Amino acid sequence: MNTDSTPSPLPESSLQDPPSRMRVRFGLVITVLGFFIFVVGAKPAWFGWDNSPVVGFIQVAVLLVGLGIVCVGGYLGLLALWKGQERTIAADIGMRLVATGYVVSVFAGMADVFGMGTQTLPDVPFFGPLQARGIVIGQALVALGFLLMIPFRMKQKEQ
Repeated sequence: MNTDSTPSPLPESSLQDPPSRMRVRFGLVITVLGFFIFVVGAKPAWFGWDNSPVVGFIQVAVLLVGLGIVCVGGYLGLLALWKGQERTIAADIGMRLVATGYVVSVFAGMADVFGMGTQTLPDVPFFGPLQARGIVIGQALVALGFLLMIPFRMKQKEQ
């Protein structure tokens, strides 16, 4: 056990290895897969799979599952960029914003199912403009979280 009360210094960022390409690629592949599932849920007519004139429960559920996979893939990909370095407070806040944005999107999208929307059960759930706005707000929080997770590095001054 270390009894020294001084914190250990951060490693020199110029000596760090580049991020693992496999981990970054894996995160990108998961993100693209999630985006495809998200688009299938949001616009199934683009693929010829639209069987209903309204946005139903299954369509919203697929959209939210795709958004969740995008969040996980983006988290894994951006976390790989921090290889060997301690994350900043902004990056930690970004991770929490990604999760919070997803929770906001889920509760906004499933408001009728949870009994908080305009069409409570046993009526048929209706995906309305307020729910769409809630999902967009959640997506904005996810995007802001991803931006905060990017590891910006200061350039070394040449002497």
